[in-house]
Amino acid sequence: MRARPIESPHRVAAGLVALLVLMAAVAATVVVDGSGPRPVAATVTDQFSAERALTHLNRFATEPRPLGSPASDRARDYLAGQLRSAGFSVEIERAVGARASAGLATFGRVDNVIATLPGHASTGTVLLVSHYDSAATGPGASDDGAAVAAMVEVGRLIARQADRRNDLVLLFTDGEEDGLLGAEAFAREHLPARGGGVVLNWEARGVGGPSLMFETSARNAALVSLFADAVPHPRGDSSLVEVYRTMPNSTDFTALSDAGFTGLNFAYIQHPSHYHTAGDTIDNLDRGSLQHHGENMLHLARALGAADLAALRSDHDATYFRLAGTMITFSNVLVLPIALLAAAAVGAVVVLARRRESAGTGQLLLAAASVALPLGAAALLGQGMWSALEWLRPAYAQMGGLLHRPQVYRWALVALAVTSVLTWYLPVRRRVGAVVPAIGVLVWPAVLGLVCAVVAPGVSFLFALPALCAALGVLAARLPVRWSLWPVTVCTLGALVSAALLAPLAGNLIDGIGLALGGVAAAAAALFVLMVLPLVELVLPAPTAARRVTGAVPVTAAVVSVLLIGAGTVTDTFDARHPARAHLAYVLNADTGTASWVSADAEPAEWTRAFVDSTDVARLSPGYARGTVWTGRAEPTALAGPVLESRGRAGDTVTVQVASRRAATGLVLRVDHRIDRVVATVAGAAPVELAVTGERAGTWPGEIQFRDLPPAGAEITLRTPGADRVRVTVADETHGLAAAPGFRPRPDDLVASIRDDGERMVVTRTVEL
Repeated sequence: MRARPIESPHRVAAGLVALLVLMAAVAATVVVDGSGPRPVAATVTDQFSAERALTHLNRFATEPRPLGSPASDRARDYLAGQLRSAGFSVEIERAVGARASAGLATFGRVDNVIATLPGHASTGTVLLVSHYDSAATGPGASDDGAAVAAMVEVGRLIARQADRRNDLVLLFTDGEEDGLLGAEAFAREHLPARGGGVVLNWEARGVGGPSLMFETSARNAALVSLFADAVPHPRGDSSLVEVYRTMPNSTDFTALSDAGFTGLNFAYIQHPSHYHTAGDTIDNLDRGSLQHHGENMLHLARALGAADLAALRSDHDATYFRLAGTMITFSNVLVLPIALLAAAAVGAVVVLARRRESAGTGQLLLAAASVALPLGAAALLGQGMWSALEWLRPAYAQMGGLLHRPQVYRWALVALAVTSVLTWYLPVRRRVGAVVPAIGVLVWPAVLGLVCAVVAPGVSFLFALPALCAALGVLAARLPVRWSLWPVTVCTLGALVSAALLAPLAGNLIDGIGLALGGVAAAAAALFVLMVLPLVELVLPAPTAARRVTGAVPVTAAVVSVLLIGAGTVTDTFDARHPARAHLAYVLNADTGTASWVSADAEPAEWTRAFVDSTDVARLSPGYARGTVWTGRAEPTALAGPVLESRGRAGDTVTVQVASRRAATGLVLRVDHRIDRVVATVAGAAPVELAVTGERAGTWPGEIQFRDLPPAGAEITLRTPGADRVRVTVADETHGLAAAPGFRPRPDDLVASIRDDGERMVVTRTVEL
């Protein structure tokens, strides 16, 4: 049996060179694919210019603009004025948007800005979409101000064209942050939505990075092909599409694609620690991200504007990804054959190993099965690292894993992955040799490629192509070529695909889901390390070396992991530019006249502890608390409680009139029974009905929210199946705590939490119906 999968003279030097080549490939992929184009100056008039878009952004994205706020109204009026001056026909669509989720019915009055530019021989509507509202906790320069500003600039450029074929509609939705309310209202009530067309939605979940095409409608092949051909710097891959389809997350694209539009969804996601916070500012916005958003938007709007939109409907999806700086696309019809080819190549390696290396079938199967150990260990260590970090620094819990400076922690995850792999590999190698486990590893991506080809075709390439290329490299290394470096050369070339596809995956996962699920990223890193074991083997001590020598290798990796985790806690500290988060609300119980400070933080910060001191919720109205909360006594203030008056009951259905005596624009009803049907009616709008399934977690089972509540209030009809007597806690809410008695502003290194019931003054009362 061969001692190593690859034999080479000067093996350590050859191995080091091979690993350096792979590291260079990883670095090149991260640098090239992880960045967008350079910003274009305002003086360049025939291209999209981030500098020109910034002039719009500075007009509306310097303050929070939640639904129904004066800042939101100012943004709406600015956008409408800019587009009218560019030659668009502008409509302000005033409607009630609605959305249901588990146990929750959300309603809100929205003002969508709809700007239309008719085509000369239209085959349908090209719909560009972004939302001009922001979270109440930040100015939303990236989410979604950058896309809004880019759309205004793109609209002005398109309006100058004389050869527009298709209708162009710019839809600036309202109320996205409260549940896609504007997009739902548009899809339900506005005629272009019913007519179908192509929608391009633009989002952000960070303040930097390339504009990724991360979601598509079903049967996307023609649109993906147009995207790859039309834009100069395409970014994203089909694995994002498949993963996003399984997640509960949603954007305006969800409501619009459900209404009949085919289309594409874009976002940039790097530096997500500022998402929905006071740090989502123009100063923190990466100008390259704004340029990339606008550049993609302009080229796609022009390409779609000239296309026959009916011809863009396909009967299948496409796989797409970047490799060596090139966007590769192919029909999903080819996915299963490619996966089968990879499996066949790995099978050929297995056959060759049995014949030439005297590797038994049982050994190979056992080695393949045991690969689950380092993958599972890496996942556990990655999650353990996050648990340790939350214990060492409780403020991390409020960050949701989206840290300001996670770079050192990323390297710690890689080191943990290396530790897991070597801790498994070295004992196995000593028992059965280095060839058997190296071949057993290839079975995993081959099988994953086959499984994904059936259940999630857009993901299959991530596993099938590395398995195919690695297996071909191993087979080529066995050819009788009279060049001593041939085996290491072809195996390195085969591993380059793993370096380009698998290695960056761990970093992308951290950007997308954060370190709170660091185990997933660590497992991805471990899979890459496993794939390059034949090259790693070249630099390891010989299998016959003393146990203390080989044992020192994983121990060293483990020590490096610990040192990196420690270094991460030193480099990622909180300051004014990288603040921690704290949740706080002022809640007045109008039934008892008592007031409380409320924080949902698991471990309140020092500033927060000046307001809260226990988890006693006795002073709060029943049903108000959601999950475990900290409370503290607050000075009551003279605020009138909300109105909830019964208008009638029919069995398990009751109708109530709700209003705020203090002109609060947000209102919440918590119901102590499950709700399955809610109808909201306000003056001047048709009733809107929602079917509700499931129950709210951590509080009473049913909840109804109304955002931008009119002064006259709203009529709410709700059904509580099987219950003819219910209790309802009604709460009206206003944004900001400055008017709360005893409130002291946060220090510079602390900002408001992104939890949706924080930074509010709330007045509650409970009514039995």
